Amino acid sequence: MQDVDRVYEVKIADTAWFQMMEHARFLANVSEEAANRLVDEFVAACGTLSAMPDRCPWLAHDAMPFQRYRKRFIGKYHLALFEIRESTVYVSAVVDCRRDYAWLLLK
Repeated sequence: MQDVDRVYEVKIADTAWFQMMEHARFLANVSEEAANRLVDEFVAACGTLSAMPDRCPWLAHDAMPFQRYRKRFIGKYHLALFEIRESTVYVSAVVDCRRDYAWLLLK
């Protein structure tokens, strides 16, 4: 049973921030409003990981160690990939689901 009162610290890797800004920069070419909304959704989604982050599903991919990373959807097309270690959630990457991101998983 999950400890619903437990609060996790959420740390976002510099790489994840860089990837998020790259996605927003690309989207801003179409709509600045949509790009701002994407960044806001990312911040909000990461904020929700402070409570019960294990509610998010595992990332299942042949190139990944079994049950290492979880995924949190951001908007319609993006995923935040994270892992839980003790009382800290580490957001490691942000990917666009419409693109092949297997290269990222192999690093």
